[in-house]
Amino acid sequence: MPKRDYYQVLGLPRTASTEEIKTAYRRLARQHHPDVSKENTKVAEEKFKELSEAYEVLADEQKRHRYDQLGFEGVASDFGPTGFTWQNFTHVQDLEDLLGASPLFAQFFGGFGGAFGGFTRAERNRGADVELTVRLPLLAAVRGAHPTVEVPRTSPCPACRGTGAKDGTALETCPECQGQGQVRRVRSQGYTQLITIGECPRCHGAGRRILERCPECQGRGRTSTVEKIELAVPAGVEDGAVLRIPGHGEAGRPGGRSGDLYVQVVFEPSPIRRDGQEAHAEIAVPLAVALLGGEVSVPTLEGHAELKIPAGTQPETQFRLRGHGFPPLRGSSRGDLLVTAHVELPRSLSAHERELLKEALGETSRPTASRREPFFRRRGT
Repeated sequence: MPKRDYYQVLGLPRTASTEEIKTAYRRLARQHHPDVSKENTKVAEEKFKELSEAYEVLADEQKRHRYDQLGFEGVASDFGPTGFTWQNFTHVQDLEDLLGASPLFAQFFGGFGGAFGGFTRAERNRGADVELTVRLPLLAAVRGAHPTVEVPRTSPCPACRGTGAKDGTALETCPECQGQGQVRRVRSQGYTQLITIGECPRCHGAGRRILERCPECQGRGRTSTVEKIELAVPAGVEDGAVLRIPGHGEAGRPGGRSGDLYVQVVFEPSPIRRDGQEAHAEIAVPLAVALLGGEVSVPTLEGHAELKIPAGTQPETQFRLRGHGFPPLRGSSRGDLLVTAHVELPRSLSAHERELLKEALGETSRPTASRREPFFRRRGT
């Protein structure tokens, strides 16, 4: 079944604010949660997942910008090869805020076969994302590129394998949460039970306690390093596009996964301007060439090309070089290069050049009236 537009899923216009997006998701999440929906359980789960996928993209400023520019292709790299899964959902806290004050939240975790249980703990211990910018020549938008970037980040300590414990073994299961990383508290108010689930205060969500700290990282489980990563920039990428490299951000706390690396692609200044798949360039054509015809050199994405200028070319004439533009993202056919010709007029002329130009234009000098012969002669003269 084809995917629906994310704005349509949440019932919002494209101009919706972040707060409107959050409000719409909270309202629809309550309505379509599988445990309260009157629809078939399988249908409700799929609808709830569709809502959460739309919210995951539109609630994030960067993801929303890429989606607005490129549609589903713009956010495909944020999910796995099979598309959005609950492991990609980074707004579990919003659901906890929404359902945490009622038994519905506990039911919610069970409703998906415990899919969120481990995910919540991992997310709470998740490492921070790392952002950087890479500058590339505009030709990379045509051919793609594989630049290598150096990323300063923290990584799991090799001595303790990221556990923070000496030799990675000086650990015990947390007696407070029994290794779950979360504690569940039940409070009765009249005929109602309030159930809240939160991070274990003793192990801070790790599920284990360190008995003896690793001497290399002092129990942090992380060390500072610089990682060299080869990026795969696809042909057709837009200026300002953001690439996501999962797992190459900061290392997480014990029990949590590493953050992600986000790389913004910025193109170096170029005489060629981009407009979608079309490329635009401007050239100066000498007056003689514009009048008599000839060839001029035109800047292209690959270098230069010779362009034939027909005699009598007018100022601001636009020429089209087919197949010299940009390809679409993950496509092969290229757009065209549009070249605007600016006729170059000489700033000054010699007297001889002026006479030649007047003669060529049919404006040669004529004798003045005092030098002309009279129409008739007087009688007797």
